[in-house]
Amino acid sequence: MNKISIRFFDDAEVRAVWDDANSKWWFSVLDIVGVLRSESDYEKNRNYWKYLKTKLKKENSELVSRANQLKLTASDGKKYLTDTFDYDGIIALAKNFPSKKANRFIEWFTYSDETIDGKSKSKAYALFDSSLLDTLEVGTVKGLQQIHGYLFGGLYDFAGQIRTLNIAKGGFQFAMARYLPKTLNKIEKMPESTFD
Repeated sequence: MNKISIRFFDDAEVRAVWDDANSKWWFSVLDIVGVLRSESDYEKNRNYWKYLKTKLKKENSELVSRANQLKLTASDGKKYLTDTFDYDGIIALAKNFPSKKANRFIEWFTYSDETIDGKSKSKAYALFDSSLLDTLEVGTVKGLQQIHGYLFGGLYDFAGQIRTLNIAKGGFQFAMARYLPKTLNKIEKMPESTFD
C-alpha cells in the first residue's frame, strides 16, 4: 500500500491509499467527516467520528464494521493509523451523514472531474482531439499500453503496464489477470489497422 492520492473537495484534502492486495482505494474517514462538516480541526472531526460510530453501532449499522485501519501521513509528516473506507463505504457514510453537503459530496466523489474517472475521461477527449492518436500503434498490445499510459498517467503508478493483479470497481470484476496473456496474444493477431 504505497500509492497515495490526495483529492480536494472545496479546497479540503481527502487522502486515499491504494490497496494492491484488494485492488482498490481506501479513503480517510476523518477527511470525509471534515469535508461534510466544513470543519478543519482534526480533534473536532475525530470526536465527531467517535460520536457517529457509537450512534451507528446502536442502530446496528454494518457501516462501522467496514472500516479498515491504515497508516496515512498527517499534517505533521508522520504516519498514523486512521479509519478508512473503500468507495462503497464512503458512499454509505455520506448517505448516513446529517449534512446538506452530503449529496453534493457524493456527486463530486462519483462523477466530478477531480476523480480518477473524471480526469481520465478528460484525457480521453484530449487524446482523440490531438494528433497523438496518429502516432500510436493500431491493433497491438503496445498501442493499448500507450493509450492506457496516456489516460491514467499520473493517476496510477501502473499506467501503461500489463496488469498482474485482479482488479474490480464498484462490484464489477475486470478480466482476470491469469487470462490476460492469452487475450493479449489474440489482440496481436487481430487484423485491425485503424481506430475506426
